Order: sequence, then C-alpha cells, then structure tokens
Amino acid sequence: MGSNKDYLETLPKKRMSAGCLFFDDDGRVLLVKPTYKETWETPGGIVEQGESPKAGCRREVLEELGLEREIGRLLLVSYNAASESKTESLVFVFEGGVLNSSEIERIKLADDELSEYTFFSRDKLPEELSSSLRKRVLTAWKHYEDGGDPYLENRS
Repeated sequence: MGSNKDYLETLPKKRMSAGCLFFDDDGRVLLVKPTYKETWETPGGIVEQGESPKAGCRREVLEELGLEREIGRLLLVSYNAASESKTESLVFVFEGGVLNSSEIERIKLADDELSEYTFFSRDKLPEELSSSLRKRVLTAWKHYEDGGDPYLENRS
C-alpha cells in the first residue's frame, strides 16, 4: 500500500495566479508593464504553495507596487485549459479599489520586474494586452461596477 505522499504526487497540479484591479479618481484601471515580456498586465502574480489567492495578491501588490493595501472582493475566477506552452491554470482577480493621488505618488515599481504603470480607460486599453487578459480585465471591470458571475472559462 502506497503512502499519502505517493498519493499526493499523483494529484493534478494547476498553476494559480492572482491579480488586482485598481482604479484612479477618473475611473481608469491601472496596468503595469513587465520588463520580461511585451504585454501589459494587471498587478499580481503567481500564488505560492500554501498561500491563499487573496494573500498572494496582497503580497504581489506589495512587491510590485510597494503598496500595502487591503484586497477587496473577488471579481473573477478564470479557468484556462492547458495549451502547448502552458499548463492549465486558475486566475483570481480581486477588487483593489480606488487609489487616491497620494497613494499613486507612493507607487514604487519593482525595478527588476516592471518598467512602468499607466491608468487606462475602458475604450483605450493598450494594444499590447493579450486577448485573454483583455477579456479578464473587461469582465472583472463589469463585475466591479455591476456585480455578476465571477467565473470565466478558457482564454478566448
């Protein structure tokens, strides 16, 4: 009879990440530009082993933006099936709320990860935004404003 550890090794492994939507006083969403790829992203990242999605989001916001903030309600969970280049994943998007001008001035980007940040209006999201992230951002934005089903399946 195998051990519990042997059994645990047989269980599927999914990647988990968590991001946050922050807004400015004009209702625009904050996106960040990673140094390691061409596309814009929401602040956030990989949820570590033994860490809840919300705790991972809080940690990533502190690491990436230098802001210590309470993370709000869940806006969206997105399931992404495996592809040739990635394993299957779950992405959690939380509400970060509105950043006031003093909080925006205190943003300190993680130099080794991010080169810039910008606030974007819904109709002026950058072209350098993957189609899956664009859909996640727009769906989560709608849930931020109106509520709604926080579950989205697959990238397209």
